[in-house]
Amino acid sequence: MLKLYSNYLNSAGQRVRIALALKSLPYEYIAVSKIGWDAYQKINPQRLMPAIEVNGQIIPQATAILEYIEETCPQRPLLPADPLLRARARGFAQFITSEMHAVDVISVRRFLANDLGVTQDGIELWHRHWFARGFTALEALLATRETPWTYCFSNDPGWAECHLIPQIEKGLSRFALDMSPYPLLHSIYQRCAAQPAFIAATPAQQPDYPGELDEPSLQRSDNPADL
Repeated sequence: MLKLYSNYLNSAGQRVRIALALKSLPYEYIAVSKIGWDAYQKINPQRLMPAIEVNGQIIPQATAILEYIEETCPQRPLLPADPLLRARARGFAQFITSEMHAVDVISVRRFLANDLGVTQDGIELWHRHWFARGFTALEALLATRETPWTYCFSNDPGWAECHLIPQIEKGLSRFALDMSPYPLLHSIYQRCAAQPAFIAATPAQQPDYPGELDEPSLQRSDNPADL
């Protein structure tokens, strides 16, 4: 059985949980907080979440994990059959991982606060800037589609939604994001949020969920979790 190393708040891990749920693939969830960071570093020297164990071998990084799942478990494909649409879905997702998630993880925010002396107001401005810049671009991209699919690039949720929904949920639950400027993105989010696969992947459904969402402290930490 697959073993997924993550934690409830890890949005990259949530992408993988959505994919596994959409494909109905069983897996063992291992909370990194339960085994400890020293033990996890021996498993995944990158010390970032998530990682997945397959037959004793570790695959780090959510995108690599998703590609492995898609390539080895073709049932219920996450990517469209058409090569052009597949590329567009990948480009949509990569924008989220590279231009949004990568600049707003807790390790970046801790560096801003602890090493550069950015105030809490400055950190909040950082949040608002990257969320607004990113979602404005994604909304405009969806507006150019030649077909008004139910979801981003298909009438079924898939690769794009695995990336989009955790980023929106992060903005809503942790940073009070206003989605009114992004009606296309918001409508897709609402459809996904009602589906069992997406519900099962939410932070609140994970075994290590403490009972409420708690934004990690910006104080320097030995835990460099990619959240």
